[in-house]
Parts: sequence; structure tokens; C-alpha cells
Amino acid sequence: MKRRVRIKDIARMANVSVGTVDRVIHRRGEVSEESFRKIMAILEKTGYEPNLIARSLSSGKTFNIVVLIPNPAQDEYWKMAEEGVHLAEEEWAHHRVHIKISHFNLYNKGSFKRAAQSLLKSNPDGVLTAPIFHQEALDFFAACQKKKIPFVLFNNNVSENVGLGYVGQDLYQSGQVGAELLQIDQKEPGTYAILHIYDDISNSTHLKEKERGFKDYFLHLNGSKNKVTSLDLNMGHRQTLEKDLIKLLREKGLKGLLVTTSKGASVVSSVLEKHGKNGIRLVAYDLLQENLHYLKKGIIDFLINQNSRRQAFTGVAQLANYLVFKREPRVPYLFPLEIITRQNLSSYLKSMQH
Repeated sequence: MKRRVRIKDIARMANVSVGTVDRVIHRRGEVSEESFRKIMAILEKTGYEPNLIARSLSSGKTFNIVVLIPNPAQDEYWKMAEEGVHLAEEEWAHHRVHIKISHFNLYNKGSFKRAAQSLLKSNPDGVLTAPIFHQEALDFFAACQKKKIPFVLFNNNVSENVGLGYVGQDLYQSGQVGAELLQIDQKEPGTYAILHIYDDISNSTHLKEKERGFKDYFLHLNGSKNKVTSLDLNMGHRQTLEKDLIKLLREKGLKGLLVTTSKGASVVSSVLEKHGKNGIRLVAYDLLQENLHYLKKGIIDFLINQNSRRQAFTGVAQLANYLVFKREPRVPYLFPLEIITRQNLSSYLKSMQH
């Protein structure tokens, strides 16, 4: 009689922990891509099939998920998010989970509304989206709830308690960390600015939360005599944007800048490089190629990595687990605030966690 393969046998063959094998089999928690592929190969080779997977396959149902995200051609950040969706699609294909990606214009509310309306007409089994436009997203979520379409949010949350859950970072703490990185080891008081580039902050909850954390950090800093300011800059008016930046850079006592949008970092970096960094510390977001270029050159001092690829991957997994196995998502599913510098960049890129 053929001996039944156990989870601990799989773990021994893959040289990983039992917990790692369990997370792969039951689709909970995070596992590196290398470990995932190794374990899946062994599962296939040994014919291991837990009852949970067998039940999902025997049901014969196909689950259609739509991922509604900004056009990746407009921003590398969303290109990485789409890569995460494709990785998740590969992982869940054998559970008959089909994923369709729908794009909208990152800078156009009307484009989001049209894409959302088209999505609703297709009656998907679930939706994953990033609520870039706050009010428009709330209207969309209300329509989803009316049609009983479950949805998961990633990248940025909304203040209202909607959907199955949120995958991303604590945005308030993100703003606090940005402020601390700017202020740490600064002996004298000075001016610190938070810059929002490309986005309409009045309709962008994620930017408001970062700003709130940023300002609260300095507000509660004992004996702080620092000046804290914020600027909302529109990339559509490049000359005006650069003029406002240069005016800020010439302000006496300016010590640090936090740029809240990942793509905006390269704009600020280019102006700093052209007009002189002059000891001004710059903190930005995400491992975009242009941002890495300026990090290596020393223009950007710290990058806070939001990891859009893993966020999207995990968001699909949360939704698919709910649809296929009836598992309630972890609420919220928070990612760590990863601080990347020139010194740890190489090891981080080699770690397969990005």
C-alpha cells in the first residue's frame, strides 16, 4: 500500500518549514516566489491533494475576478501592480479563478467612472481595486454592495468601513515615518515640507493620511520649533511646478522634503540635482527605476517601499480565498514600512521580497 504523503514530508523535501507548506496549500500569508514554486513542484510530483483543494476542483465553478487599476503605461508603480496580478493569476488558475484587468486613466475621474460602470455590467464574482478617486470610489462600492459583488481594496483605503478588507500600509504611520527620517539627527530647528505631486489631494484619502501623520509627528515632537508646510503640485503645469519648487528650495532653513507620490520623486530629484541639494534631505516612495537612479546618486536619501507588486498579488489571494474556500480575509492586511537606502538596496533587490 502506497504511503500517504504528509505536509511534514513535503516540508522536508522542499527544505522549508511545515508552516510555509501550510501557507502554500491553504493560500494564507506570504511565501517567497522561490519557496512557492519549489513546494508546488513537489506537490505535483507527489500527487499531494488536500481535501480543500479537491473540493474546489470538484465544484467545477469558474470564479471571475476583475482588477480595476490605473493604466500601467502612465506610471511604473501601477505596472508593478499589474505584474503582481499576473503572478496571482498563475497561482490561482488551477482553482478555476479567471482574472480580467480593467484600466482607467490615473488623472481622470471620468475614466474611472466609465471603467467602473462597464465592470458592473459584467457581473464579476469579485473585484480588486485601488480607490484613487475617493468620492467616485465610494459610489462604485455602493453599487457593488447593491449587486452583492465582494471587493477588496489595495494601495489606499477609504475612511468608511467598506468591502472585504484592505491590503497595504498604514498610511498615517507612513507619513510619521517619513517625517522621522527627515528630522532624525537634525540638531537645529528648520522647515520641513510634504509635497503632493500629480494627485488632487482634496479627493485623495491616502495623501491626506500621509500628510496627517507627517504633521502630527512634528506637532508631538517635544520642544519642536520646526516649520511644517505642504504643497499640492500639479504635473500638468510643469513650469509652474518647477517655479514653486525652486522657490521652496531657496527658503532659508529648509531641511527636508517628503514626496508622497512615487512618480513625483523623480521630478523633485531632478530639480534638486539641477539647483543643488544643499544638505536638504529627501524621502520618497517606491523602487521605480528613476527613483533608484536618484537614490544611488545620493539625491534621494531614503525610499519607503510600498511594494505594489506584492500588494496586488496579496489582494487577489485574499479575494480568491474568500470565493473559493469561503475564508474571510484578514482585515486589514498591513504591509511593513520598508526603508530602503543606498546601503541596503542591493541586498533587498536580491532577497526576492520586492
